[in-house]
Amino acid sequence: MQGKRILLGVSGGIAAYKACDLVRRLREKGAQVQVVMTENAAHFVTATSLQALSGQAVRQSLWDASAEAAMSHIELARWADLLLIAPASADLIAKLAHGFASDLLTTLCLASAAPLWIAPAMNQQMWAHPATQANLALLAVRGVQQIGPDSGSQACGDVGPGRMADVMDIVSTLENALSSEPPMHAGLLAGKNIWITAGPTREALDPVRFISNLSSGKMGFALAQAAQMMGAKVTLVCGPVALSTPIGVTRIDVDSALEMQAAVQPALSQADWFIGAAAVADYRAQAIAPQKIKKTQNTLEITLVKNPDIIGELAVKRAENPRNHGNPMLLVGFAAETQDVLTQAMQKRVRKQLDFVLANQVGPGLGMETPDNELWLLGPALQVHFPRADKASLARAVLVKLQELSLATAR
Repeated sequence: MQGKRILLGVSGGIAAYKACDLVRRLREKGAQVQVVMTENAAHFVTATSLQALSGQAVRQSLWDASAEAAMSHIELARWADLLLIAPASADLIAKLAHGFASDLLTTLCLASAAPLWIAPAMNQQMWAHPATQANLALLAVRGVQQIGPDSGSQACGDVGPGRMADVMDIVSTLENALSSEPPMHAGLLAGKNIWITAGPTREALDPVRFISNLSSGKMGFALAQAAQMMGAKVTLVCGPVALSTPIGVTRIDVDSALEMQAAVQPALSQADWFIGAAAVADYRAQAIAPQKIKKTQNTLEITLVKNPDIIGELAVKRAENPRNHGNPMLLVGFAAETQDVLTQAMQKRVRKQLDFVLANQVGPGLGMETPDNELWLLGPALQVHFPRADKASLARAVLVKLQELSLATAR
């Protein structure tokens, strides 16, 4: 992103305060940032703060006499390598969808030929409204790219989709889009059918309690997005996560390990690659209580039984039923370990009969629930280290390396 010119539009909504952190993060990556605020945004964040962080005077009005003497809004529109609106309110999305040019920000969007990205943020009911969804669909047809929203608790007290995407996820996505390499290695994986699992599973104990883990699903989602942008057909099977579906990716939501096991069966005949990034629970309750378990005793015993080894089963079936044409499905697993990471990951690869394993250390501040990661790709007589980086960048690097290795094997 070094030297790239980003025009950041800030519309009115409580998430506008996140624009300050977004400006700071973009500048840390070397980008130049010019902020344009709507009138409503000024109720939530000040131009002074954004100016101090961006190092540029914040523009707010189409009728700024000093700036417009030289048709400054046209110059701004030509200046930008990329337009990002974060947060993008329901009102602003509606204006963009219907071609309004009623203020400086919407005018710039019409006057610029630069790619336009939006990070929606609004109440969950506004997000679900058919008018909002129709407007988003219209913008997507025109090539507008969308980041988020995430799901979770909202300032109004509601819970659901509509939260602005995490700032670091936005930065990573834009970094990919503005990469100085060929755009996201466009076409590198064209023709490939890739299945990816992501996130945790939940193993019910009773109607309201479950066993799970800290997986956020971000690594799997990053792999899905990168693979799709490289030209692959991507199916993402995910456990319960608060992440939006990457554009162009087919998503299958599951809850438990048994549901995930059933969902991935078509991969055996369809997938060229299968990447098991999900943190599948190793055990589940032998019997799920039909009613909420009451706290009546000092101790409670629950019998757990082992869950299926999803990727291991695929490896066994791959060996038993070789394809009549083409190369066998490439199987890539993940090994999240707290100690002896490489040793345990290599043992896992051999035990599960996988082609490769991606190993990472997990623990407080490491691997799970973080925007970045550090990985090792392990295979027969192979050890490739991917230094700590944001997960979107890691996903891109991993897929490029896997494609290089698969081509070498085919030869």
